Amino acid sequence: MLEPNKIRNIAIIAHVDHGKTTLLDAILDQTGCFSAHKEKNICVMDSNPLEKERGITILSKNTSVKYKDYTINVVDTPGHADFGGEVERVLGMVQGCLLLVDAFEGPMPQTRFVLRKAFEQGLKPILVINKVDKVNANIPKVIDDVLELFIDLGANDDQIEFPIIYASGSNGVADLDLEKAIAQLNSTNKNVNALLDTVIDQVPAPTGDVSAPFVFQAASLDASEYLGRMLVGRIHAGLIKVNDQVNLICAETATVIKKKIARIYGFQGLEKIELQEANAGMIVILAGLQEGNIGDTVCDSSSNIQLPAIKVDEPTLEMVFSVNDSPFAGLEGKYVTSRQIRERLNKELETNVALRVEETDRTDSFKVSGRGELHLGILLENMRREGYELQVSKPQVISKMIDGVKCEPFEDLVIDVDDEFAGSCIEVLNKRRGDMTYMHSSLGRTIIKYIIPTRGLIGFSTEFVRMTKGTGMLNHSYLDYRPYAGDITKLRPGVLVNLEEGVSTTYSLEQFADRGIFFIEPAVKIYKGMIVGESNRPQDIELNLTKAKQLTNMRAAGADGLAQIKVPRKIPLEEALVYINDEELVEITPENIRLRKKVLDKKTQRKEVFSS
Repeated sequence: MLEPNKIRNIAIIAHVDHGKTTLLDAILDQTGCFSAHKEKNICVMDSNPLEKERGITILSKNTSVKYKDYTINVVDTPGHADFGGEVERVLGMVQGCLLLVDAFEGPMPQTRFVLRKAFEQGLKPILVINKVDKVNANIPKVIDDVLELFIDLGANDDQIEFPIIYASGSNGVADLDLEKAIAQLNSTNKNVNALLDTVIDQVPAPTGDVSAPFVFQAASLDASEYLGRMLVGRIHAGLIKVNDQVNLICAETATVIKKKIARIYGFQGLEKIELQEANAGMIVILAGLQEGNIGDTVCDSSSNIQLPAIKVDEPTLEMVFSVNDSPFAGLEGKYVTSRQIRERLNKELETNVALRVEETDRTDSFKVSGRGELHLGILLENMRREGYELQVSKPQVISKMIDGVKCEPFEDLVIDVDDEFAGSCIEVLNKRRGDMTYMHSSLGRTIIKYIIPTRGLIGFSTEFVRMTKGTGMLNHSYLDYRPYAGDITKLRPGVLVNLEEGVSTTYSLEQFADRGIFFIEPAVKIYKGMIVGESNRPQDIELNLTKAKQLTNMRAAGADGLAQIKVPRKIPLEEALVYINDEELVEITPENIRLRKKVLDKKTQRKEVFSS
């Protein structure tokens, strides 16, 4: 057993790329969690393949460290607004949080979001100003901005009196004194002890009477090949032992199921350790509860104590997932039927609390709602890698009627660009119905803040990269629902649509090179109605890229080798989702991502309409 007053449960929250996972690496390293024979990986908590590829945290994860005679349980949370659901569901497990803020950027849109959620849980944050070794760090301004943010979010007197830690996660340094922290950067005695000491002093021990009836709430899920689904959460009261009889209470239906605890696991560094018993205040994994889900309560068999359900903000974007019906359907995927897609989406619902899935009037289509382009894009990328084949529609904003007024979701947007690109960014954002709230220029860079409809941001990130030549920084997070901002003028030009099924030829690509920019290379299988490029005109252009050069006595086949073909523009999955228009689809398979028209043969459709 662990005495509750020797336990500290904290979450690390911050805006994306402010250094949460890197700082946690330093904590794990300095508390002995990396043994001598283990390789010290960077961002070791980002274990998901997509997290490693993209350098972001997608899923919340638990770890535990021993410091002095205390056990500190740490939850690493995502920093991207699209994965806010991961933050919301784990904050109920902890009694304090480390709020990381970049020493130069200061509080950003997602900082506001995660801090608001922490205040709703009554948590007192510890401010950690990270990356103090940055050349352009402006720490006094960052502290003022954070204080202003606390006041704006309605922090109470206790929360405003936050301690400040100065840190450099990449260097393994943290101290309550800025000068000492900077001096440690060139020292051999680097440590984060001041941070851990502050956690022990400032974060309250978890509440809960060990002698009271057992109560536990699932905040996350785990799985074992032998034990099946397992529930991760904090014990709110009581004591639990292996083989104890318990009641599993469903959060949605309040249905009670009699179960037996098969295994109990705790966290120790990067490992799970098997326990024979656990008590109030501990964050543990319970096995033997296969029917359990996030938000469900597990309690003593003699009582039916149900904890309040975990509340998560509603989705803002929706898409239609449907069975692939293109001419190449079923050729590349392992799972292609509506039953298999439905089962996969239902499985995702078990862990992805911010996702919604609804049936449609068609048996082969499902309406899927999420927090944003990245949220839905990550789901589709995971499905594609698992062998699923499907097609999806353009993301649509979820609007609501509030007091008889049509409303839509709005977001806080912050962009940081070179001065020379500020004008073009402002022009584009104004066309997308954005409302500028702040602008400041310093040292050749301009920071601009907007309140903008979510639909105005659809596809903007790709355009932003091109406008700023990759030098700009863009961040946004959900704000609230406001009255509809008006129509947005069509922003995308027309597309190049192929007319015949076959294989693209070098001859055709060279012949039509003046029509626009192609998305494909020579010798690629294509079909009628497939989008093969972007037109240089406002309207769509139909062309046949399967046409080969006629060979005669005067023309040799080898002459094609001299053709000069422009490098095609490759469109990744998330860009494809926001690139298409309402009458278009994205075909997703394990091997390819194709853009296509919903109606592949418009002439046949017109004939059918005319004959009817």
